[in-house]
Amino acid sequence: MDQTPTLSNFDQLYKNQTAPWVIGEPQPAVVGLEEAGLITGRVLDAGCGTGEHTILLARRGHDVLGVDGSAQAVEQARHNAAQQGVDAHFEVADALRLDAPPTYDTVLDSALFHIFDDADRARYVAGLGRVTTTGSTVHVLALSDAGRGFGPQVSEATLRAAFADGWEVESLTTTTYRGVVTEVHAEQFGVAPGTRVDEPAWLARFRRR
Repeated sequence: MDQTPTLSNFDQLYKNQTAPWVIGEPQPAVVGLEEAGLITGRVLDAGCGTGEHTILLARRGHDVLGVDGSAQAVEQARHNAAQQGVDAHFEVADALRLDAPPTYDTVLDSALFHIFDDADRARYVAGLGRVTTTGSTVHVLALSDAGRGFGPQVSEATLRAAFADGWEVESLTTTTYRGVVTEVHAEQFGVAPGTRVDEPAWLARFRRR
């Protein structure tokens, strides 16, 4: 990324209900992580958006907190949880200033890491180090540089470099990320606005040393 988008940009997308990553359900890759037993202990859903993953995990019995820097997103997440009758917990918190006690065993990052520029990426990973302990796991689902420009994209090298200090790469594989094509990308993708697409993505698992 040349520059990390501002929180006001995200607030506007959520307010106008035009965020292309809001698909009304969890990402298939995240569902797969949960079903494989790879999400354990106390969980932080960093950049939770409208709460689909926090709600999924709470429904399945996990101790999970969803945080997002956008107050609009958190408001919608709480509404979604209430509508579904799920006791899910959310807070407004800037992912670049994570400073809670180091009590999280698992961190889920779905489409957050890839929005940061170089400097903010380092700040974000440092914050992950503060809220986790030795043995904790961070799962990152990020759009791949093999994609068509659906959103910010990162390379495998970028992921590895960001977690080079204090983390072990346990897994880094290719997968897909599901989104909704907006008018901005409709012509580029050759589909009508509102069409769902599955774009190339990375699914990485880092363990805190």
